[in-house]
Amino acid sequence: MIREALINQNRSSPLQDPDYVPQGDIYRHAHAFHRSYQLMERMFKVYVYEEGEPPIFHNGPCKNIYSIEGLFIKMMEKDTRFRTRDPDEAHVYYLPFSVAMILETLFHPVIRDKAVLERTVVGYVRLISTKYPYWNRSLGADHFMLSCHDWGARATWYVPQLYFTSIRVLCNANTSERFNPRKDASLPEINLQTGELEGLTGGLPPANRTVLAFFAGRPHGKIRPILLRHWMEKDEDVLVYKTLPANMSYSEIMKKSKFCLCPSGWEVASPRIVEAIYAECVPVVISKNYVLPFSDVLDWDSFSVRVSVEEIPDLKKILQAISDDQWRRMQERVREVQRHFLVNDPPKRYDVFHMIIHSIWLRRLNLLVYS
Repeated sequence: MIREALINQNRSSPLQDPDYVPQGDIYRHAHAFHRSYQLMERMFKVYVYEEGEPPIFHNGPCKNIYSIEGLFIKMMEKDTRFRTRDPDEAHVYYLPFSVAMILETLFHPVIRDKAVLERTVVGYVRLISTKYPYWNRSLGADHFMLSCHDWGARATWYVPQLYFTSIRVLCNANTSERFNPRKDASLPEINLQTGELEGLTGGLPPANRTVLAFFAGRPHGKIRPILLRHWMEKDEDVLVYKTLPANMSYSEIMKKSKFCLCPSGWEVASPRIVEAIYAECVPVVISKNYVLPFSDVLDWDSFSVRVSVEEIPDLKKILQAISDDQWRRMQERVREVQRHFLVNDPPKRYDVFHMIIHSIWLRRLNLLVYS
């Protein structure tokens, strides 16, 4: 049915939807996405294993850079549309551990024993694979874990089937570290410093955006030092800072910037991408080997700019080559795509929770599991 929608998208009339009909350039195939989304809502069932105790299981951070990890666990556990209490009815099985909470609770900052990840994850998979038939039936292929911590992928190393076979939903979607977009899903990094979900979006109208490009942040990783070396406090149009001056507001500058620079830090993902989308600022993604979130569905080239590390010295020239009309179209698409990155509690259709579920649904579609 989804394939038919893709083939016939130009001849098909828009599907009916009381809330929202996906259309426009922000989508790779709007009609196919809409059809897929509606089928997901009608059919998809997720079983959440109930084994494990907080704070490591069924719990996660909701007020920091890893907040999407805790928010997803919280929302999935309260969900009534997709969650089923009958494991025989499920299409996928969720391993509800939080890598961030494992490390916060068990990882000693001096001893730095990374084996706490191994002991916890291996023990949990052993528990559910012994107690239930579902893991062994599919070799873990219809199971998923979700993590926004830098060590999210590392946590799966210790169980080969979890690493190579299961669906891993990760912020650190780095193909050079064996992130496989055919089975793994990229998770947006959303930094909710206070946990507050209101008042996160909005910015100045296009005519009042007087800053060409903006970045402020420490020289983490390999890419940011290059950006800082070429542009830190050297240009009145490209505002780049390691430490933002005391009289300047980070959020206010984003809201009056045309482009927001989003270089990778220690890992490929950057919370600045979602911050830019919230501020209605066109993201400039500077990374290597990064699979952007929801790229099965979204055409990132329609509302963002990708700049390679080698092009950093020419950053201003690249951005100035984008005409004002072209930028205005991109900025309008940023406003359109914003709904897919919003965190709502309770979740709303087409928001970030549902987009994550849809990414998992897509990876489950091509999997045939025999009883």
